[in-house]
Amino acid sequence: MTAQQGQQAQACPIFMYHNVAQAPRALKRWRSLYVSPGAFARQMWLLKRLGYTGLSMSDAMPYLRGEQHGRIAVITLDDGYVDNLQFAMPVLQRYGFTATCYVVSGSIGRYNHWDAEKLGIQKPLMTPAQLRAWHEGGMEIGAHTRSHPRLRQCSDTQLHDEIAGSKTDLEDVLGAPVTQFCYPYGDMDDRVADVTRASGYAAATTTRRGRAIIGTDLWRLPRVQVARHHILPQFAMRAFTNYENKRYESGRA
Repeated sequence: MTAQQGQQAQACPIFMYHNVAQAPRALKRWRSLYVSPGAFARQMWLLKRLGYTGLSMSDAMPYLRGEQHGRIAVITLDDGYVDNLQFAMPVLQRYGFTATCYVVSGSIGRYNHWDAEKLGIQKPLMTPAQLRAWHEGGMEIGAHTRSHPRLRQCSDTQLHDEIAGSKTDLEDVLGAPVTQFCYPYGDMDDRVADVTRASGYAAATTTRRGRAIIGTDLWRLPRVQVARHHILPQFAMRAFTNYENKRYESGRA
């Protein structure tokens, strides 16, 4: 194995999706948050065709810790939209994949109050019954706070309420442990990470660009955003090369 191949083997893409649906005509901005069901199906087909297994965060933990090795890609979806259940789950099940949906526990069964005004649309979020259907379908629920705030702006009391409280809320709905967390907007620092770890989460994802390097900080995991305009070759480049890591590094320079 060459040094480059070894580096590739030690990197794992953690994909970040939001909506798996056609973008509404009324959507004013951020149409990139939508990936069509057809595009999502083609992306999952490519992973399977190339010998990758799509995994939820919890299923991927032994790989991210370096305890197991194999061709895996982690699939995460932020916020808990109904279309994840309608359109993403059947595709995931078709290929024997699992995925993690990060849920805003204070908005279950409601809509995206944190950005609805900017987007010009209200996007329906899963109800308790739909969250249980996702879980019973072999998928994972992770926590995404109670109200989707910018966590660095929270007081210590608010921070604990948002992070630990979301875990409690979701465990009450599911009757199962919730061990994964995602920072809204990727907004985090050492204080936020410390509270997340102390709240009992096994790992947490950010919005920092890049593939996760095996054995690195599990509470600061980068992700690979999949956008509406990414055609299959672009998806592959982000998934299987160091393109995202280089883009992140160039942005810091």
